[in-house]
Amino acid sequence: MKDISVIILTFNEEIHIRRCIENAFRVAEEVFVIDCFSTDKTADIAKECGATVLQHEYINQAQQFQWALDNCPIKTAWTLRMDADEYLTDELIRELETILPTLSGDVTGCFLPLRVVFMGKMLKHGLHHQVQILRLWRTGCVYMEQRWMDERCVLTKGTSINMKNSFVDHNLKGLGEFTIKHNGYSNREAFLEINRRYHLVEDGQSGELGSRNSQKASYYKLPRFFRAFVYFFVRYFIFLGFLDGRRGFIWLTLQAYWYRFLVDAKLYEMEKRLGKNPSKEDVATYVQQYLNIKITNTNE
Repeated sequence: MKDISVIILTFNEEIHIRRCIENAFRVAEEVFVIDCFSTDKTADIAKECGATVLQHEYINQAQQFQWALDNCPIKTAWTLRMDADEYLTDELIRELETILPTLSGDVTGCFLPLRVVFMGKMLKHGLHHQVQILRLWRTGCVYMEQRWMDERCVLTKGTSINMKNSFVDHNLKGLGEFTIKHNGYSNREAFLEINRRYHLVEDGQSGELGSRNSQKASYYKLPRFFRAFVYFFVRYFIFLGFLDGRRGFIWLTLQAYWYRFLVDAKLYEMEKRLGKNPSKEDVATYVQQYLNIKITNTNE
């Protein structure tokens, strides 16, 4: 089973890219790496591993991936999206080899379960085992939601199935890089809430985003700062995150509490800097200056 092309977006991923590409080639005929001018050896390693490397300026994840869909010369029947720090499990590879050739033409997408390895251990609780993401589709049958955060691929036609076996997010960069990465995510998350209030730009949405937007709206109705603790409490105690031991405690403290708290702190900072009724121009200036986000419509 090699009738698959893989798309990987990268920036300074030399620690991950070889593992990702070699794993991808177990199921793929071709691998496309869309790099945004890495300053390390990412592009060189990708070429050495046999991938086709294209360079493109990065604005956000959604625009970058849609550019890849529009510009990669994909000839295979199926397209798979992977991040550089991810890999497919042996069980999922066998499942793809067995099931894909048997699917009827009306099945155009496959949702894959996501598992997370953190500090060398697979996390099994705190909601991680329930995440399913559309990562594999018949070529030409998806578009990327143009969102600043929580972007997803969406089928344009046909139906989908759920695979039983998972792919794995296993980042090797350590806690320092984790906090840097999530600090960047917190800028985008804060921008989404700011944009919801002030309508600075359009932010495309459809399909499954309706329920996720509803969940976020409910979350932001809770008292500021306290809601981060509630989110941590639910995932750590109600969804049994504590069963993952110290690693689970560290993961959920950082990902479910610290990250959400940081978003609230940035929203609070903006209000203190600009006052209660700032103009859209002042808000846009703040977003670009302090959140390091270029104001541009995601639908452009």
